[in-house]
This record gives sequence, C-alpha cells and structure tokens, in this order.
Amino acid sequence: MLLERRAVTGLRVFLLVMFALLVMLQTLSFPGQFRHMASEHPEHADWRWPATAAVFVLIACVQVVIVAIWKLLTRVVHDRIFSPESFAWVDAIIYAIAAGWVVLVGIDVTVAFHADDPGAPVVLFLLTVGVTVVGLLMIVMRALLRQATALRTDLEAVI
Repeated sequence: MLLERRAVTGLRVFLLVMFALLVMLQTLSFPGQFRHMASEHPEHADWRWPATAAVFVLIACVQVVIVAIWKLLTRVVHDRIFSPESFAWVDAIIYAIAAGWVVLVGIDVTVAFHADDPGAPVVLFLLTVGVTVVGLLMIVMRALLRQATALRTDLEAVI
C-alpha cells in the first residue's frame, strides 16, 4: 500500500507539472509562435487562427485526460475505483481522446495535401496511430473496469 501511495503522489506531481506546461503552451507559446510564423511568412498567414484553434483543442483534450486521471487516482487512494461512478471519468478520457483524434485527423489531411515532403505527414500519421492505440486501449480498460466492478459487487453481495 505504501508503494501505491508513493506512486500516486509521484504521478500527481508529474500531472501537475504537465498541466501547468500545457497551459503555458496553450496560452503563450503556440499562439505566439503562430503569430510569428504569420508575420515571417505572410503567404501562410491565413493558417494562423485555424492552427491556433486546432492546437488549443488538442491541448484541452489532454487537459481533460489529466483531470480525469487525477479524479481516478483519488478513487484509487480511497479504494473506490471499482464503482459505477468511476465510469464517468473513464468515459471522459475516451471522449477527450476521440475529440483529439478527430482534430488530429483533420490536421493530417490538411498537412498531407499541402506538404512538400513526406516527413510531416508521416510523423502526424504516426501520432494519429498512437492516439488511436491509446483510445482503443482505454475502451478495453473500461471493459476491464466494468468486469472488475461487477465481480466486486457480486462479492460484496455474497459477503
């Protein structure tokens, strides 16, 4: 139990750091970068706001996942993870991944049609495949949570 608590504490520290860095990227770094790119390359200035919006949504999806993981960790610490209330947080993770996946596919298609070399489309496709794997893994994990919750409920009914 001590190892689990330390792991949860460590994970929470890194989730906080990650969330803070994402807020900084979302509000300062990427908008500033796209503004700079628009001023340096006026022929691509019309991509500034769509790119800013797409990155904002992608980062927001990751932030939703971080909050949901935090809430699930709280349930783990209080030994309430195997309860129906946990499904809402797992569903939030799945929906956030799905929303991010849709935006990422849109970026993939846009970049693929405008790229001069295959490097960027291949990297974006690899990222999309990774997000797809994580999303499908979360669906499997939700099914495992459902089975474990049902088993625990059945066990509590017997005892």
